[in-house]
Amino acid sequence: MNDLRILVVGAGATGGYFGGRLLQAGRDVTFLVRPGRAKLLRERGLRITGLGEDTLLEPALVETGSLDETYDLVLLAVKANGLASAIDDFAAAVGPETLILPFLNGLAHIDALEARFGKAAVLGGVAKVQTTIDDDGAIRRLGPLQSLAYGARTDPPPARLADVDAALRDAGFAAALDERITGAMWAKWVFIAAIGAVNSLMRGTTGDVVAVPGGVEFSEAVVAEAAAVAEAAGYPVSAAELEGTRRIVTDPGTGGSSLYRDLLGGHPVEGEQIFGDLTARARELGVRVPLLDLVTLQLRVHQHRIG
Repeated sequence: MNDLRILVVGAGATGGYFGGRLLQAGRDVTFLVRPGRAKLLRERGLRITGLGEDTLLEPALVETGSLDETYDLVLLAVKANGLASAIDDFAAAVGPETLILPFLNGLAHIDALEARFGKAAVLGGVAKVQTTIDDDGAIRRLGPLQSLAYGARTDPPPARLADVDAALRDAGFAAALDERITGAMWAKWVFIAAIGAVNSLMRGTTGDVVAVPGGVEFSEAVVAEAAAVAEAAGYPVSAAELEGTRRIVTDPGTGGSSLYRDLLGGHPVEGEQIFGDLTARARELGVRVPLLDLVTLQLRVHQHRIG
Protein backbone atom coordinates (compact mmCIF):
# COMPACT_ATOMS: atom_id res chain seq x y z
CA MET A 1 0.00 0.00 0.00
CA ASN A 2 2.26 2.75 -1.30
CA ASP A 3 -0.27 5.54 -1.70
CA LEU A 4 -2.70 5.64 1.18
CA ARG A 5 -6.12 7.13 0.59
CA ILE A 6 -6.57 9.46 3.55
CA LEU A 7 -9.86 10.80 4.88
CA VAL A 8 -9.52 13.79 7.22
CA VAL A 9 -12.51 14.15 9.53
CA GLY A 10 -12.61 17.75 10.70
CA ALA A 11 -11.23 20.62 8.63
CA GLY A 12 -10.73 22.92 11.59
CA ALA A 13 -7.62 24.32 13.21
CA THR A 14 -5.96 20.92 13.65
CA GLY A 15 -7.41 18.64 10.96
CA GLY A 16 -7.47 21.39 8.38
CA TYR A 17 -3.88 22.32 9.07
CA PHE A 18 -2.32 18.85 8.96
CA GLY A 19 -4.63 17.70 6.18
CA GLY A 20 -3.65 20.78 4.20
CA ARG A 21 0.03 20.07 4.67
CA LEU A 22 -0.48 16.48 3.52
CA LEU A 23 -2.34 17.76 0.46
CA GLN A 24 0.52 20.15 -0.28
CA ALA A 25 2.94 17.24 -0.08
CA GLY A 26 1.04 15.35 -2.74
CA ARG A 27 -0.83 12.86 -0.58
CA ASP A 28 -4.25 11.53 -1.59
CA VAL A 29 -6.38 13.50 0.87
CA THR A 30 -10.13 14.01 1.11
CA PHE A 31 -11.88 16.07 3.79
CA LEU A 32 -15.15 14.93 5.34
CA VAL A 33 -17.01 18.11 6.27
CA ARG A 34 -20.47 19.32 7.14
CA PRO A 35 -22.40 21.30 4.51
CA GLY A 36 -21.64 24.73 5.97
CA ARG A 37 -17.89 24.14 6.06
CA ALA A 38 -18.03 22.50 2.63
CA LYS A 39 -19.70 25.58 1.15
CA LEU A 40 -17.05 27.86 2.64
CA LEU A 41 -14.18 25.68 1.44
CA ARG A 42 -15.60 25.49 -2.07
CA GLU A 43 -16.03 29.25 -2.23
CA ARG A 44 -12.79 30.33 -0.57
CA GLY A 45 -10.54 27.27 -0.58
CA LEU A 46 -8.56 25.98 2.37
CA ARG A 47 -6.32 28.85 3.48
CA ILE A 48 -3.38 28.60 5.85
CA THR A 49 -2.12 31.99 6.99
CA GLY A 50 0.11 33.54 9.65
CA LEU A 51 3.84 33.68 10.33
CA GLY A 52 4.34 35.18 6.89
CA GLU A 53 2.41 32.46 5.07
CA ASP A 54 -0.66 32.72 2.86
CA THR A 55 -1.34 29.33 1.27
CA LEU A 56 -4.48 28.58 -0.72
CA LEU A 57 -5.47 24.97 -1.41
CA GLU A 58 -8.41 23.39 -3.22
CA PRO A 59 -9.08 20.16 -1.35
CA ALA A 60 -11.27 17.25 -2.35
CA LEU A 61 -14.40 17.28 -0.20
CA VAL A 62 -17.14 14.87 0.72
CA GLU A 63 -20.10 16.04 2.76
CA THR A 64 -21.42 14.14 5.75
CA GLY A 65 -24.04 11.65 4.68
CA SER A 66 -22.47 11.21 1.24
CA LEU A 67 -19.67 8.73 1.96
CA ASP A 68 -19.90 5.73 -0.35
CA GLU A 69 -16.37 4.24 -0.25
CA THR A 70 -13.74 3.16 2.25
CA TYR A 71 -10.35 4.73 2.92
CA ASP A 72 -7.00 3.37 4.09
CA LEU A 73 -6.47 5.92 6.86
CA VAL A 74 -8.92 8.11 8.76
CA LEU A 75 -7.39 11.12 10.51
CA LEU A 76 -9.84 12.24 13.18
CA ALA A 77 -9.49 15.78 14.53
CA VAL A 78 -12.72 16.96 16.12
CA LYS A 79 -13.72 18.41 19.47
CA ALA A 80 -14.81 15.93 22.12
CA ASN A 81 -18.41 17.13 21.98
CA GLY A 82 -18.49 16.24 18.29
CA LEU A 83 -16.99 12.77 18.63
CA ALA A 84 -20.20 10.72 18.71
CA SER A 85 -21.64 12.36 15.61
CA ALA A 86 -18.25 12.20 13.85
CA ILE A 87 -18.06 8.45 14.44
CA ASP A 88 -21.45 8.03 12.77
CA ASP A 89 -20.39 10.36 9.96
CA PHE A 90 -17.23 8.47 8.98
CA ALA A 91 -18.29 4.90 9.83
CA ALA A 92 -19.00 4.15 6.17
CA ALA A 93 -15.36 4.96 5.35
CA VAL A 94 -14.03 2.19 7.59
CA GLY A 95 -13.32 -1.10 5.87
CA PRO A 96 -11.54 -4.27 7.07
CA GLU A 97 -8.09 -2.74 6.46
CA THR A 98 -8.79 0.86 7.54
CA LEU A 99 -6.75 2.39 10.35
CA ILE A 100 -8.12 5.26 12.43
CA LEU A 101 -5.71 7.84 13.84
CA PRO A 102 -7.43 10.20 16.28
CA PHE A 103 -6.00 13.46 17.58
CA LEU A 104 -8.23 14.32 20.53
CA ASN A 105 -7.39 15.27 24.09
CA GLY A 106 -7.39 12.70 26.87
CA LEU A 107 -8.14 9.01 26.35
CA ALA A 108 -11.92 8.65 26.49
CA HIS A 109 -12.18 8.84 22.71
CA ILE A 110 -10.05 5.70 22.39
CA ASP A 111 -12.64 3.72 24.33
CA ALA A 112 -15.45 5.01 22.09
CA LEU A 113 -13.58 4.27 18.87
CA GLU A 114 -12.49 0.79 19.96
CA ALA A 115 -16.04 -0.05 21.01
CA ARG A 116 -17.30 0.81 17.52
CA PHE A 117 -14.45 -0.35 15.28
CA GLY A 118 -12.33 -2.77 17.34
CA LYS A 119 -8.93 -2.36 19.00
CA ALA A 120 -6.94 -3.38 15.94
CA ALA A 121 -8.28 -0.47 13.88
CA VAL A 122 -7.48 2.33 16.34
CA LEU A 123 -4.05 3.94 16.66
CA GLY A 124 -2.90 6.42 19.28
CA GLY A 125 -1.96 9.94 18.30
CA VAL A 126 -0.73 13.25 19.68
CA ALA A 127 -0.99 16.49 17.70
CA LYS A 128 0.81 19.66 18.71
CA VAL A 129 0.06 22.78 16.72
CA GLN A 130 -0.58 26.47 17.39
CA THR A 131 -3.46 27.37 15.08
CA THR A 132 -6.90 28.90 15.18
CA ILE A 133 -9.79 29.49 12.77
CA ASP A 134 -10.28 33.11 11.76
CA ASP A 135 -13.67 34.69 11.22
CA ASP A 136 -13.29 34.20 7.46
CA GLY A 137 -12.64 30.46 7.89
CA ALA A 138 -8.89 30.59 7.31
CA ILE A 139 -6.54 28.53 9.46
CA ARG A 140 -4.13 30.96 11.09
CA ARG A 141 -0.82 29.87 12.56
CA LEU A 142 -0.06 31.42 15.95
CA GLY A 143 3.34 29.85 16.49
CA PRO A 144 5.89 27.51 14.93
CA LEU A 145 4.84 24.31 16.73
CA GLN A 146 3.60 21.65 14.27
CA SER A 147 4.10 17.96 15.01
CA LEU A 148 2.34 14.61 14.98
CA ALA A 149 3.24 11.51 16.97
CA TYR A 150 1.44 8.23 16.38
CA GLY A 151 1.75 4.57 17.13
CA ALA A 152 0.06 1.25 17.74
CA ARG A 153 -1.85 0.43 20.89
CA THR A 154 -1.86 -3.29 20.15
CA ASP A 155 0.89 -5.90 20.20
CA PRO A 156 1.81 -6.84 17.56
CA PRO A 157 1.19 -3.53 15.76
CA PRO A 158 -0.82 -3.44 12.53
CA ALA A 159 1.21 -4.45 9.50
CA ARG A 160 0.04 -1.27 7.73
CA LEU A 161 1.56 0.99 10.37
CA ALA A 162 4.69 1.39 8.24
CA ASP A 163 2.53 2.72 5.40
CA VAL A 164 0.94 5.25 7.75
CA ASP A 165 4.36 6.37 8.91
CA ALA A 166 5.57 6.77 5.32
CA ALA A 167 2.47 8.79 4.39
CA LEU A 168 2.83 11.23 7.29
CA ARG A 169 6.56 11.84 7.07
CA ASP A 170 8.16 14.56 4.96
CA ALA A 171 4.94 16.53 4.62
CA GLY A 172 6.04 19.88 6.02
CA PHE A 173 5.70 19.11 9.73
CA ALA A 174 7.50 16.95 12.28
CA ALA A 175 6.14 13.40 12.28
CA ALA A 176 7.31 10.48 14.42
CA LEU A 177 6.29 6.89 15.00
CA ASP A 178 6.22 6.43 18.77
CA GLU A 179 6.40 2.92 20.20
CA ARG A 180 5.11 4.28 23.54
CA ILE A 181 2.30 6.39 22.15
CA THR A 182 -0.05 5.82 25.09
CA GLY A 183 2.56 7.32 27.40
CA ALA A 184 2.87 10.31 25.06
CA MET A 185 -0.90 10.75 25.16
CA TRP A 186 -0.81 10.74 28.97
CA ALA A 187 2.00 13.32 28.97
CA LYS A 188 -0.03 15.67 26.78
CA TRP A 189 -3.10 15.06 28.94
CA VAL A 190 -1.17 16.08 32.06
CA PHE A 191 0.00 19.24 30.32
CA ILE A 192 -3.37 20.39 28.98
CA ALA A 193 -5.11 19.53 32.26
CA ALA A 194 -2.54 21.48 34.24
CA ILE A 195 -2.58 24.66 32.19
CA GLY A 196 -6.36 24.49 31.69
CA ALA A 197 -6.96 24.11 35.44
CA VAL A 198 -4.59 26.93 36.36
CA ASN A 199 -6.28 29.35 33.96
CA SER A 200 -9.84 28.27 34.66
CA LEU A 201 -9.71 28.10 38.45
CA MET A 202 -7.96 31.44 38.77
CA ARG A 203 -9.77 33.13 35.85
CA GLY A 204 -6.51 34.52 34.54
CA THR A 205 -3.66 33.80 32.18
CA THR A 206 -0.78 31.79 33.51
CA GLY A 207 1.23 34.99 33.69
CA ASP A 208 -1.50 36.60 35.80
CA VAL A 209 -1.54 33.66 38.22
CA VAL A 210 2.19 33.43 38.84
CA ALA A 211 2.48 37.20 39.25
CA VAL A 212 0.75 37.08 42.65
CA PRO A 213 1.90 35.55 45.94
CA GLY A 214 1.12 31.83 46.04
CA GLY A 215 0.52 31.61 42.29
CA VAL A 216 3.60 29.55 41.50
CA GLU A 217 2.93 27.15 44.36
CA PHE A 218 -0.68 26.73 43.23
CA SER A 219 0.36 26.02 39.65
CA GLU A 220 2.93 23.45 40.74
CA ALA A 221 0.32 21.74 42.94
CA VAL A 222 -2.00 21.38 39.93
CA VAL A 223 0.80 19.80 37.89
CA ALA A 224 1.60 17.41 40.72
CA GLU A 225 -2.03 16.21 40.92
CA ALA A 226 -2.28 15.51 37.20
CA ALA A 227 1.10 13.79 37.13
CA ALA A 228 0.14 11.60 40.08
CA VAL A 229 -2.83 10.20 38.14
CA ALA A 230 -0.63 9.36 35.15
CA GLU A 231 1.89 7.62 37.38
CA ALA A 232 -0.78 5.60 39.18
CA ALA A 233 -2.18 4.54 35.80
CA GLY A 234 1.20 3.14 34.84
CA TYR A 235 2.29 5.92 32.50
CA PRO A 236 4.54 8.22 34.53
CA VAL A 237 5.53 11.39 32.74
CA SER A 238 9.27 11.59 32.20
CA ALA A 239 11.26 13.98 34.36
CA ALA A 240 12.13 16.12 31.34
CA GLU A 241 8.53 16.40 30.13
CA LEU A 242 7.25 17.08 33.62
CA GLU A 243 9.80 19.83 34.12
CA GLY A 244 8.75 21.30 30.77
CA THR A 245 5.13 21.38 31.92
CA ARG A 246 6.08 22.99 35.23
CA ARG A 247 8.16 25.58 33.43
CA ILE A 248 5.31 26.57 31.10
CA VAL A 249 2.66 26.80 33.83
CA THR A 250 4.93 28.98 35.98
CA ASP A 251 6.29 31.20 33.20
CA PRO A 252 5.16 34.84 33.52
CA GLY A 253 5.11 35.06 29.73
CA THR A 254 2.64 32.20 29.20
CA GLY A 255 -0.84 33.23 28.12
CA GLY A 256 -4.14 31.39 28.43
CA SER A 257 -5.02 27.93 27.17
CA SER A 258 -7.53 27.34 24.38
CA LEU A 259 -9.91 25.86 26.98
CA TYR A 260 -9.67 29.10 28.95
CA ARG A 261 -10.40 31.16 25.84
CA ASP A 262 -13.49 29.05 25.17
CA LEU A 263 -14.56 29.46 28.80
CA LEU A 264 -14.24 33.25 28.69
CA GLY A 265 -16.11 33.35 25.41
CA GLY A 266 -19.05 31.44 26.82
CA HIS A 267 -18.44 28.52 24.47
CA PRO A 268 -18.63 24.76 25.19
CA VAL A 269 -15.44 23.38 26.73
CA GLU A 270 -13.90 19.92 26.86
CA GLY A 271 -14.48 19.64 30.58
CA GLU A 272 -15.49 15.99 30.62
CA GLN A 273 -12.86 14.88 28.10
CA ILE A 274 -9.98 16.58 29.89
CA PHE A 275 -11.06 16.71 33.53
CA GLY A 276 -14.11 14.51 34.13
CA ASP A 277 -12.39 11.42 32.77
CA LEU A 278 -9.12 12.27 34.53
CA THR A 279 -10.75 12.68 37.94
CA ALA A 280 -12.81 9.50 37.45
CA ARG A 281 -9.61 7.57 36.79
CA ALA A 282 -8.04 9.22 39.84
CA ARG A 283 -10.86 7.92 42.04
CA GLU A 284 -10.51 4.42 40.60
CA LEU A 285 -6.77 4.53 41.30
CA GLY A 286 -7.13 6.00 44.80
CA VAL A 287 -5.41 9.29 43.95
CA ARG A 288 -6.63 12.46 45.67
CA VAL A 289 -7.02 15.38 43.26
CA PRO A 290 -8.93 18.17 45.05
CA LEU A 291 -7.88 20.91 42.64
CA LEU A 292 -8.79 18.87 39.58
CA ASP A 293 -12.09 17.92 41.22
CA LEU A 294 -12.79 21.61 41.73
CA VAL A 295 -12.11 22.60 38.12
CA THR A 296 -14.22 19.66 36.93
CA LEU A 297 -17.16 20.93 38.97
CA GLN A 298 -16.60 24.49 37.80
CA LEU A 299 -16.64 23.48 34.14
CA ARG A 300 -19.74 21.34 34.65
CA VAL A 301 -21.52 24.40 36.04
CA HIS A 302 -20.34 26.37 33.00
CA GLN A 303 -21.72 23.72 30.64
CA HIS A 304 -25.00 23.64 32.51
CA ARG A 305 -25.30 27.40 32.35
CA ILE A 306 -24.72 27.69 28.60
CA GLY A 307 -26.96 24.67 27.87
